[in-house]
Amino acid sequence: MSTLRPGRVILIVMDSVGVGELPDAETYGDTGSNTIGNIAKLIPLQVPTLRALGLDRIVDIGTVSEEVPLGAYGRMAERSPGKDSVTGHWEIAGLVLDRAFPTFPDGFPPEIIGEFERRIGRPTLANKAASGTAIIDELGEEHMRTGRPIVYTSADSVFQIAAHEEVVSVAELYRWCEIAYEIVGHGAGVGRVIARPFVGSAGEFKRTANRRDFALTPFAPTLLDVLKQQQLPVVAIGKIEDLFAGRGMTSAVHTADDDEGMDAVAEAMEHTATGLIFANLVDFDTQFGHRNDVAGYAANLERFDLRLSVLVPALLPGDVLIITADHGNDPTTPSTDHSREHVPVVVTGASITRGVDIGTRATFADLGQTIADLFGAPRLPNGTSFLKEILTTA
Repeated sequence: MSTLRPGRVILIVMDSVGVGELPDAETYGDTGSNTIGNIAKLIPLQVPTLRALGLDRIVDIGTVSEEVPLGAYGRMAERSPGKDSVTGHWEIAGLVLDRAFPTFPDGFPPEIIGEFERRIGRPTLANKAASGTAIIDELGEEHMRTGRPIVYTSADSVFQIAAHEEVVSVAELYRWCEIAYEIVGHGAGVGRVIARPFVGSAGEFKRTANRRDFALTPFAPTLLDVLKQQQLPVVAIGKIEDLFAGRGMTSAVHTADDDEGMDAVAEAMEHTATGLIFANLVDFDTQFGHRNDVAGYAANLERFDLRLSVLVPALLPGDVLIITADHGNDPTTPSTDHSREHVPVVVTGASITRGVDIGTRATFADLGQTIADLFGAPRLPNGTSFLKEILTTA
């Protein structure tokens, strides 16, 4: 283990920002997926800070800068089967799945839906795989007329419940999600139950920021647990608390959008002197990836880049900033689901050597192992640290 004990690690996950298909992408129907690369072919990306950090050396986004990147850069392959947020975040934190969480492309079986309907006291609508925005456009009016919740899934292991906030209170929707979690989470091993509240009227329905994820509890200690056991602060921002079922963190902040997420990162940096600040920026995925909104996705990358242009100069000498992703969601393909892709990883800070290419890592868990190594914490069960490759000797 390294003797370095950084002031802070700021770990930001750009949800769904993949950088090219994995070797087994064909198995998942994702041949040709390259979230950033394919967007860049259609829209020139103005992301100078990400370029300066080495993104243009990881994926083709146009001309490669002649400047030496500000830190280390590379990409990571997902060793776990699957392509969802729980799988990706757990692997980043050191857990590798032996088998994928179960999916239900044809909807949930009658015994599951029947038990759910019995326990909430009303029938449901849909029970099929669908885009979240398309399903509320299709069934939102009927839901408002009947009070029946819209139950749907996707290519991921999710049981999603959509309900209008004026028809079903957010608190009641959360209660229904807890019931569903008992049935499909504990009972069938589904990765997540997701509350999908929405507002508006026919033709103008809009999902709200009151989304909440009910995820399975990690099956073994994660990076978060290990750092917390070392008496280090672990600040969870965005949906991190939900993805780890509230375990392994010392504080958590839920956010309405990516700008609020970056505000929370800045706030945490002001008040957290050491430990891990772990943020998920979900708008890339929910607002633009799943909606196949290429222009919106590109604009969000540029907004994030602007926020990074302020964050990077604010790093203290002991800080390490890491930016990565959890899977892909290529908005240029016909699919509205996640894509099986490599993810980028860039690492910068005063202690990190500039211009180091860490190549293609065999697992996301290499990142978690490296962070554990940075803090001198016990080894995680999976992953190979690349700390020695990137740590400056100056």
